[in-house]
Order: sequence, then structure tokens, then C-alpha cells
Amino acid sequence: MKLIRFRAGDSVLYGVLEGDDVYTIEGDPFDQYRIERSSKQALGEVVLLAPVLPSKVVAVGINYRDHAEEFGHEIPDEPVLFMKPSTAVIGPDDDIILPISSQRVDYEAEIAAVVKKSARDVSERDAREYILGYTCLNDVTARDLQRKDGQWTRAKSFDTFCPIGPCVQTDLDPNNLSVVSRLNGALRQNSNTSHFIFPLFRLFSFVSGIMTLLPGDIVTTGTPSGVGAMAPGDLVEVEVEGIGVLRNRVIAAGQS
Repeated sequence: MKLIRFRAGDSVLYGVLEGDDVYTIEGDPFDQYRIERSSKQALGEVVLLAPVLPSKVVAVGINYRDHAEEFGHEIPDEPVLFMKPSTAVIGPDDDIILPISSQRVDYEAEIAAVVKKSARDVSERDAREYILGYTCLNDVTARDLQRKDGQWTRAKSFDTFCPIGPCVQTDLDPNNLSVVSRLNGALRQNSNTSHFIFPLFRLFSFVSGIMTLLPGDIVTTGTPSGVGAMAPGDLVEVEVEGIGVLRNRVIAAGQS
């Protein structure tokens, strides 16, 4: 099932996407809900929003061997974590804004898990029951600032630096899915979650042993090799098998 969050007129609603049809759901998407079949609208008649509003986004810095080699990193013994603020989150078709303070901003295609219920000290075996589903994520990064600072907070945290969407796919096995990015239609990244250094459920368990994860929070999983710079006017796409395509335009700061 593809859960979405959307705007219809003046209302912001949760719903289910079936093909090109949108149905409103009644109830809590993180608990009990039902699909309101009488509410059908065409996808083109609504505006898709970020499918969830996380209190935090917990990310992994190095989780594909090819990406570690790309940047000359050693393979870590444990996941390398950082966080992105909730204010970085945007949805499908929202603009990524390039900050004035950076001369190199990169795309990074990822699959991310969305937390279903409060999770603390969850075992790898039990992780699946704490996950609502999975979404596409672009871990936008000011690469020059990342190198300059030596740590990643500033480089990862600008407003608009965490596009997510277009939906949360609830019926998916995350262990063998293609993850790709395209820039202006040209393939840039192309890998598979089977190449993770740390599998998704292990990551989820590791993170929940450090901090309590709340419903709607995101645990994302790292990016494969092939990251690269974006420029104003570019269209960047992140596609994860079984979920869909997340598209965002890139604009300069101050551009409308």
C-alpha cells in the first residue's frame, strides 16, 4: 500500500495512492485507519506533500562499499550516524534551494524507513514491526562545507536539503531493491540495497539503541557511488524499486 499526504483545496489529508487514484483515509496512518472509497480523486487534482513530518531524520554516512571507496573512507565497524533537522524536509516537486555559502551541492539517492510506533532498544529481529514503510530520500549535501568543517551538521542541514516521497510504501522487503538517481534524465547512481554494509533492520536496531524513535521519524540508509553536483535549473530524481520516483527542481537562493 502506498500511503501519501496531500493537499486538496484548503485541506491537508492522508490518503492511499492506487495507480492514479487517490483515496482519503479516515483515522491515524500510524495506527488504525480505513480507506474512504467514496473520496476518490485523480492524482493530477491534488498536490503531493512530504508523506510524513518527522521530528528527526537519522542518517548513515557510509553504508555502500562503493561509496566508501569513492571518497576514500575505510569500511566502518559500526554505522556512522548524523542527523538532519525536520526543517530540511520537503516533498515531491518542491524546490531544492542552493545556499549562497556553498559552491558544491550534491544529490544522494537513498531508501529510508519511516517509524510506525515509538521504538527504543529494538532488536534486529523485531525491527520490521516498528516500521510503517519505506520512502525515497535525497540526502542533499553541501560537499565543500562538509570537507571544510570536518563534521557534517552544517553541510546536511540547510532548509530543503531533505526531499522525501512520493509515498510511504508499506508492503516491501527492503533487502533487495534497486536505488537510482538521475540528473536531467541521465542515470547517475545505480545500485541495490543488497550491497549495504549494514542491512536496514540492523541499522534500525542500532539507532533505536541510541535514541527513542517516534512515529513519523525517518531512518535513512546511506547512498551508493555516483554522487555529483547540482546546478540551478537541474531536475534530480531518486527512484527506489517498488516505491516510485521523487522529483525535485534545483534553484539558487533568492530565485522564485
